[in-house]
Amino acid sequence: MTQAFGLAAEPDAEAVEAGRRLFAGECSFLKGVVAMDGLPPADRLEVCFAGRSNVGKSSLINALTGRKALARASNTPGRTQEINFFALGPERYLVDLPGYGFAEAPRAIVERWQALMRAYLAGRATLRRAFLLVDARHGLKPVDGEIMGLLDRSAVTFQVVLTKADKPGAADLARIVDEVRTGLGAHPAAFPEILLTSAQTGRGLETLRAIVAGMA
Repeated sequence: MTQAFGLAAEPDAEAVEAGRRLFAGECSFLKGVVAMDGLPPADRLEVCFAGRSNVGKSSLINALTGRKALARASNTPGRTQEINFFALGPERYLVDLPGYGFAEAPRAIVERWQALMRAYLAGRATLRRAFLLVDARHGLKPVDGEIMGLLDRSAVTFQVVLTKADKPGAADLARIVDEVRTGLGAHPAAFPEILLTSAQTGRGLETLRAIVAGMA
């Protein structure tokens, strides 16, 4: 059955405050993981951020946490080769996955870290939700479909977060949202709300913080 996939509703004041408190508290880099045996203990809820290289993932994470350099944005898209774990308070991990779909790196290295990302998504029991970042100027690409298929097969709930929503005009943004909505209809693991965000203007950040804070 096809779901509606409407835009995420704005949270109420209590949820906004819970999100503000969570992200204003401790958020520190824990470790970068290059192999599955290096993962930290699965002792707390975690959410991960995945997306094509150059989708604005580092900028969004930094904006969410209010820390300018928590997630390092490479000058060369595709250089990040680790799964980076951040401790978000004492009860959550925030996980930054390597960008996919483009990389200025040798093929063997690309394949190794893409395999690591897929192994993590398929095998991490404490992963509550994957936030799939999609550039609001371009919409879903075939490589996003591959990741969504993996998440379906792994029964990992994922939610599409459109980044750079300040860039396209209103008509173009509405068109992309409709295209994304249609694309999500075939994916049983897709969460039925799409979130519009901008690291530059702050759009959607309160909502995303509240979503993470409200997970149990």
